[in-house]
Amino acid sequence: MIEFKLPSMGADMDEGTLLEWKVKPGDTVKKGQVVAVVDTSKAAVDVESWQEGTVDELIAEPGDKIPVGTPMAILLELGEATPAVRHPRRPGATPASATALSVLAAQPVPRRKISPAARRHAQLHQIDLDTVTGTGAEGSVTLDDVERAMTSAARAMPAGASGDRLTEMRRTIAVAMERSKREIPHYYVSETIPLAKALAWLTAQNAGRSVVDRLLPAALLLKAVAITLKRFPQLNGFYRQGGFQAAPRVHVGVAISLRQGGLIAPALLDADAKPLTQIMRELMDLTKRCRAGSLKSSELSEPTITVTNLGDRGTTEVFGIIYPPQVALIGFGRIVERPWAEDGGLKVVPAVTASLSADHRVSDGHCGALFLMELAEALQHPEELNR
Repeated sequence: MIEFKLPSMGADMDEGTLLEWKVKPGDTVKKGQVVAVVDTSKAAVDVESWQEGTVDELIAEPGDKIPVGTPMAILLELGEATPAVRHPRRPGATPASATALSVLAAQPVPRRKISPAARRHAQLHQIDLDTVTGTGAEGSVTLDDVERAMTSAARAMPAGASGDRLTEMRRTIAVAMERSKREIPHYYVSETIPLAKALAWLTAQNAGRSVVDRLLPAALLLKAVAITLKRFPQLNGFYRQGGFQAAPRVHVGVAISLRQGGLIAPALLDADAKPLTQIMRELMDLTKRCRAGSLKSSELSEPTITVTNLGDRGTTEVFGIIYPPQVALIGFGRIVERPWAEDGGLKVVPAVTASLSADHRVSDGHCGALFLMELAEALQHPEELNR
């Protein structure tokens, strides 16, 4: 028996509202298949299954508010028989109010396991641990669970006259960023990178392309970041439970501004292994679906680092706040013409300022500086990035 649980889709998500099931009891589910649509504070998200099996029971119903880590459905593995006892569900109850859906009614409830850090954090912020859903081993309450409960408390505050999604989104972003600045010892480094060779190469590439297939500088910058990260694994991963976990793949989260306000940062999966044409198409597709409110859970839950790019409408520099549990964020300002000394002469070249915000528990300024220097060097050879 497999419990299909609501996945976390970011540090600022503590719960979601089930909008629709895409499967029914008896259906066979494949890995990566969309099985439900869940509304978060930022978008309606297609939730994928990362197990294979047959749907035995749908525990949650459309309209239910579901805490992260709470079972939504039961899947049976290949050849497994239907269990004699099913999950209880009282009339009118929702997962938000029934935190023990995965415990059979006839079983005794064991003493809850709560990590010392989670207990201290809950006491500091006056969070009732009885209201916190544990997602750790054997249902233990972790520090992340308490953080999600803090986000929920922030959402429960009066929203004022508007009470719209933007207000809720701002609150949840604020809680995540407050946590980041409170817990993560940030350090910052920056480097101005000449882009004359890169832009000339892009111009030559685009000469033979249609308007819809043209490459933008953003695609080149994202690919350069992804390739360089392969040599700096200490910037690509997560800080969890007191230690760093390097990510085996490079999933670059791209900060995208929404038309109604706010930000969302879905992932370009395996960005280091894709040619520029594919990165450009996926970037445009992500932007379109973000603004339409249609994303997949894997795109929100799997970024291993975030890149924010102000493009041609921003300032020349940006220094971002790390999105926990990630350990680094890269920022690009707009491309501007600058005076540049080279070979004993002075000329004007297009350039961009790249910045790195990183977690001092995992790396240091020397590492960050080397990363930016190698990033700058990669952008001097744009033809090598198109692989």
